[in-house]
Amino acid sequence: MSKVLVAYFSASGVTKKVAEKLAKAAGADLFEIVPEQIYTDADLNWMDKKSRSSVEMNDRSSRPAISSKVENITQYSYVFVGFPVWWYREPSIIDTFMESYDWNGITVIPFATSGGSGLGDSGKNMEALGNGSKVLAGKKLSSGVSESELSAWVSEIVK
Repeated sequence: MSKVLVAYFSASGVTKKVAEKLAKAAGADLFEIVPEQIYTDADLNWMDKKSRSSVEMNDRSSRPAISSKVENITQYSYVFVGFPVWWYREPSIIDTFMESYDWNGITVIPFATSGGSGLGDSGKNMEALGNGSKVLAGKKLSSGVSESELSAWVSEIVK
């Protein structure tokens, strides 16, 4: 059986709850992508063009530091990568995560939580940043997604 990891970044806790359900449904290990500098409410104020998140998202080269790394990522065949949608794409910290590993032989599956917008070009962006990565289309998931829905989705992907 393939070994699966669910890695996620969650600013408000919504993505964390979905990631925990997904990990349970997939029988997967769970890894939280934690920034070295935690985001405050002011940092996340997308209405403020000078907020940390706005500045990061407007600079495609921004790479917020992550406080820890996945030990031996090569042990995984599939890595689900979760995040909230920011500015119609993955947050910059996901770009940091993708550039931090050698993805050869690993299938990456993005999943996102969002109040409205979909994943946009997130999968394409992640594949371009991940050395040797094969990134599938991924899925936007609601905060109320059931474990049975997640199990069905995982069984479509993980062989």
